[in-house]
Amino acid sequence: MAEIVLEALGKTYPGGAQAVRDVSLAIADGEFIVLVGPSGCGKSTLLRMVAGLEEITSGTVRIGAREVNRLEPAERDIAMVFQNYALYPHMSVRENMSWGLKNRRLPKAEIAARVEEAARMLELHPYLERKPRALSGGQRQRVAMGRAIVRQPAAFLFDEPLSNLDAKLRVTMRGEIRKLQKRLGTTALYVTHDQLEAMTLADRLVVLNGGQIEQVGRPLEVYHRPASTFVAGFIGAPAMNLMDARIEAGMLRLAGVALARIEAPARALTLGIRAEDLRPAATGLPFRLDLVEELGAGRLAHGFVEDQPLCLALPSGAALPAQMHLNVAPEALHLFDAISGKRLALPVHAPERMRA
Repeated sequence: MAEIVLEALGKTYPGGAQAVRDVSLAIADGEFIVLVGPSGCGKSTLLRMVAGLEEITSGTVRIGAREVNRLEPAERDIAMVFQNYALYPHMSVRENMSWGLKNRRLPKAEIAARVEEAARMLELHPYLERKPRALSGGQRQRVAMGRAIVRQPAAFLFDEPLSNLDAKLRVTMRGEIRKLQKRLGTTALYVTHDQLEAMTLADRLVVLNGGQIEQVGRPLEVYHRPASTFVAGFIGAPAMNLMDARIEAGMLRLAGVALARIEAPARALTLGIRAEDLRPAATGLPFRLDLVEELGAGRLAHGFVEDQPLCLALPSGAALPAQMHLNVAPEALHLFDAISGKRLALPVHAPERMRA
């Protein structure tokens, strides 16, 4: 086990395209870090640079006490689990799991013991003599994880390992991965574009945007205090409502309604409100209903405040008239700079009175 340290890491492809820009990150020994972001944000490239599968243009990768920039993947003491399982189709499960250990010329007794232990942990004993084609997607992914476990590496690297599984199996497998990592105590770096997967797995999230780190923090910290409109719009299902608002005469106003008292000069800004923080009220923001999504335990109401779209989360069966008013507590408001999108640290107080 070991910490992983990235220092000013960069990747530029021939032609000048930058996939990763000046990324610095310290991952503690035994920590589970999830890299999350949309397609093309650089998360898989970053993971592959740590693994040694992608050449580093600038910066340094350290695993434990060693700088590994010039080391081959096999020399970095890491194990990688891929999206497509990468199993040898002509080998049995037992042979797939033991192949890397045989290449390292470990004693047969030690190889057998490691495979047996991993098979027990992953409940793979009934399948050890089967070929990959005779396994389900979830079983194949467990074999891929078992192959990584038997190596007893300093760190696990996961490249979207659940993306080929159905929704129900993904929920089961992410629980298995988290429990397994906690039991082994091995440092893990995990890539996904699925923000729900990221929230449930991570000790800390690293949100990437355009090859750069947008925010690092514990999942609930990132959810409740997004550092930018990008993070606010990416983390959360549904995404945070982001709307054009203004500070006028010391009041935060949206659609002519004073939502909060703010001691700051007049300015335009972006106002963020989580769907679950909005409440129907006798007076407040004028909301025009457009669409309702039924989710079973709850429902999402999509509509407009003036011409700006807004989503409201309510319990299942809650009344939804076509026209209604909404209220939100001042402490649930998120303020962002209208140009840079960065979070604003402005003190927000309850208005003395609400008025349309």
